[in-house]
Amino acid sequence: MKRQHGFSLIELLVVVMIIAVLAAIAVPAYSRYGFRARRADAQDILMRIANQQERYYATNNRYGALTDIGYSADPVKSDKGYYQVTLGGTLGANGATYTATATPLTAQAADVCGALSINNAGVKLPSATDTTKNANGNCW
Repeated sequence: MKRQHGFSLIELLVVVMIIAVLAAIAVPAYSRYGFRARRADAQDILMRIANQQERYYATNNRYGALTDIGYSADPVKSDKGYYQVTLGGTLGANGATYTATATPLTAQAADVCGALSINNAGVKLPSATDTTKNANGNCW
């Protein structure tokens, strides 16, 4: 009897099944990585706004609107366009507080962290203790 060369159908199906299991593990991990990477876009602009607000407060003894601290529009989009930032709080003449909120847009809208925010006291939300929001890694 001659010896056959090549792979049997069973061997090929086992290899395909192993590849499918590896892909099922890798794809969600990569998706979470993408959300975390795009989240840096919001963190960057929120920290810049917080720094600009503190500089503005040091000069004017109040917090200002986005147009007061150097942005051309309210709301403003983040550098890469994954977030839209709005500013709330008591701004203007009695500008004692502010809250900058970055709302996710486009593909980032499916991120479990949702909107990120920082206020004049430096409180960042969602907080690290909010387990429902931090399910795919630390939001901040």
